[in-house]
Formats: sequence, structure tokens, C-alpha cells
Amino acid sequence: MRTSGWFFLALQQVQEGGEAPAAGAISFLDLIAQASPVSKAALLVLLGFSVVSWGIILSKALSLNLAERQSRSFLEVFRKSAKFSEVQGVCKSLEHSPLVGVFQAGYAELNLQLRPDARVAGGSPPSSPPRPTLKSLAALDRALLRASSAEMNKLERRVTFLATTASLAPFIGLFGTVWGIMTAFAGIGAQGSTDLAVVAPGIAEALIATAAGLFAAMPAVYYYNHFTSRVKLLASEMDDFALEFLNIAERHFGG
Repeated sequence: MRTSGWFFLALQQVQEGGEAPAAGAISFLDLIAQASPVSKAALLVLLGFSVVSWGIILSKALSLNLAERQSRSFLEVFRKSAKFSEVQGVCKSLEHSPLVGVFQAGYAELNLQLRPDARVAGGSPPSSPPRPTLKSLAALDRALLRASSAEMNKLERRVTFLATTASLAPFIGLFGTVWGIMTAFAGIGAQGSTDLAVVAPGIAEALIATAAGLFAAMPAVYYYNHFTSRVKLLASEMDDFALEFLNIAERHFGG
């Protein structure tokens, strides 16, 4: 009720005077300049979070777009090629695709397992080269799994900072607001006046920190969820590709 009374009193004064004097207007920058040192520190921290978050958002968007585009190209080459060696030849040009890392790990494991022995059991060289046979399908599966985990770590790198910003920035802003309100009420007590012209600037200064916290947190929340869903899709593609690779290896080199 008292707040409503202040509002109507100020409105009456404006109507009686025709319009509020321009000299009494306070700009947004003036509010920041007049804020307490603690509130300024909170705003500076929030600015840092926001700048870093937007840098991560832009870089991650570019890297995921490139990874998705090159993954589609790699799958086309992989499914059209008759030999793994042909696929290996294009890996360098599509190195941003996580499927390339999975393929190279599986291809290296296959080469180790299919390498023919120089001698047979009697110590003499073999009369004819033996048919290459896969020694351990489980070992190949583990190699693909390790590579998938490594590629997932690359895709998720720095995305967790967005989650940190989304959860921490509102609390930093709230802390700055609470501190600003405390300072404002301390000033009201020192002046012994509850006039709207005395109360409003201090409250406005305090609320800037909350606005800054929300400004830093909202895009971080959105893009964290957006990037997480895209990374999950790429992880699903890697799982499908690993199973496809295992099926081909078992079909051609199974014992």
C-alpha cells in the first residue's frame, strides 16, 4: 500500500508540474556508476560469464555444424567403398567428423589382429599366405568403444560451462540485488526519508544485478540444452556406426 501511495504521489507531482524535469532523470549508465562496489563487482563477474558463454556458443555452433556435415559425407564414402583402405584415404579431409576417429581406431585394431604371422608352428615359413581371420571381436568392440568415448569428450568440451553459467549467474545477480537493497535501505535510514525520489534510485540500482544475471543465464540455458541434444544425436550415430563396423568385420574376417 505504501508503495502504491508513493507511485500516485509521484504521478500527481508530475501532473501538477506538467512533466518531470529532465534534470532529475537517471540513465542506465548512471545507475551502474552509482551502484555500490559489491554490486559493481557482481556485474563485472556476470559480464565475464556472458562474454565467455557467447564465445563458447559461437565456437561450438560452428564446430557441431562442421562435424554433422562431415559425418554425412563420411557415411556416404564408407557405405560406397568396397575396402576399408579406401575409406582410410579420405579420413584426413573429414577429420572433424567424430565417426572418423571411431573408424580409425577400429581400422588400426583390425590391422593388428589381421597381421599374418611370419612363421607357422614348425618354424618354417608358410607355403601360402593364410586367410586373414579376426582373432577377437570383443577387442575390436572395446577399441571402438574407447574411440567413441574420446570423441564424446571432444564434443562435450566447454559445453558444461554453459550449464555452470545458467545455474550460477542468477544467484550472482540476486546477491548483487540483495546487497544493493541493503545499501539502499541503509541510505534511507541515514536520511530519515521514505520519499519516492530517495527510495527509487537505490532500488533501481539493486535490480540491475538481477537483470544482468538473467541476461547471462537465459542464452546459456537455451544453448546448453540445444547443444546437448545435438551431441546426443552424434553419439547415437557413433554407436550405430560402431555396430555397422563390427558387422562388416565379422562378416569378412570372422573365423
